[in-house]
Amino acid sequence: MVEIKTRMLKGSVVVPPSKSAAHRAIISAALTRGKCTIKNIQMSNDIVATCGCLEQLGAVFEYNEKKGTLKVNAQGLFKNMDELELELDCGESGSTLRFLIPIALLSGRKVRFIGHGRLMQRPQKPYFDMFDEKGIIYQQEWDSISAYGELKAGTYEMPGDISSQFITGLLFALSCLKEDSEIIITKPMQSRGYVDMTISVMRDFGVEIVNEDYKRFFIKGGQKYKPQTYSVEADYSQAAFFLVAGAIGCDVECIGLREDSIQGDRAIVDIIKQVGGKIEKTERGIRAVRTGVMRGITVDVREIPDLVPILAVLFTFCEGESRIINADRLRMKESDRLKAIATELNHLGAKVTEGGNYLRIEGVQVLCGNTVSSWNDHRIAMALAIAACRAEWDVCITGAREAVKKSYPDFFEVYDRL
Repeated sequence: MVEIKTRMLKGSVVVPPSKSAAHRAIISAALTRGKCTIKNIQMSNDIVATCGCLEQLGAVFEYNEKKGTLKVNAQGLFKNMDELELELDCGESGSTLRFLIPIALLSGRKVRFIGHGRLMQRPQKPYFDMFDEKGIIYQQEWDSISAYGELKAGTYEMPGDISSQFITGLLFALSCLKEDSEIIITKPMQSRGYVDMTISVMRDFGVEIVNEDYKRFFIKGGQKYKPQTYSVEADYSQAAFFLVAGAIGCDVECIGLREDSIQGDRAIVDIIKQVGGKIEKTERGIRAVRTGVMRGITVDVREIPDLVPILAVLFTFCEGESRIINADRLRMKESDRLKAIATELNHLGAKVTEGGNYLRIEGVQVLCGNTVSSWNDHRIAMALAIAACRAEWDVCITGAREAVKKSYPDFFEVYDRL
């Protein structure tokens, strides 16, 4: 449990590296079949899961915590694998599972993917449909998915409205084959920014993908991932918590963000401006500043689902009504995030109404103290910690320290320092 004494935050934060970019860089490095160095990386639980799975496939990792660097030796990938069946423990990481299912099928082995928490409850049907079409044998149990078969070059149909992670996994795997392939998107793509990030990281490692308006992706066969040193950029989805803290009255400078980032969650900057907050440039970064009255707006979150918990906090302190729409995918994250954030903010005195695929929020001036739950969800835990800055009494968040290990292990150390 984390107990938060009511007070505002003040100081500077070096924004942690993007977990999304780190996943992609580590996988790209492993696919080089050579030696790489990944700089500016934080070993959160999700990243540890990806490294652990790739180790089972033959990659070797050496992490230097002091320097924040990860050396990757992938010269043994898919080699000297004596086990007839591999077990890959994905922890609670949806990215690890969905990115590595197609890649593991390149090994020619039967692979059992193990999941924890709600991971195996999250949708996997796009892959199951693909398996049925391509003759890949699979079985799902309450805590695992087993798959056996050979992934071949060709045409793959994939819906874009469930998760972009399925497209990313196929892009990685198909780019390793000798013949050309294509992915046809059968339903409009959501979270396009994450696919843009995948293509950008792959390009940095020497592999080109042709994106035809997010309706078709062409993957030329015979390409090779090139070993290199890669630096992971700072994460807008993590910075969002501290930027919203500034918008509701704290004084926090965020250091290390790229102004030209293609991260979808960079949208937090524009959203803060839209409600009436101000974004100031500093010598080392940016800060959000509360300026007079902030007014409620409506935000479509199809492209930015990870921002929903902290947007709910921001809108809680905006005058009038705000709406977060097209958010149904949030129900199948680490928690049912619509229910989780609505329930816990209301326990603090907010006025949040939960709908099937939306949240409606009536602005309030302050919150009250209470004991609330993190729902074992890192983004819920961090959002509630920021909301606590505007509470009149102390706030206790159960399960918070364990939850944030998934993506931002030292969040509460940083929070306490501020």
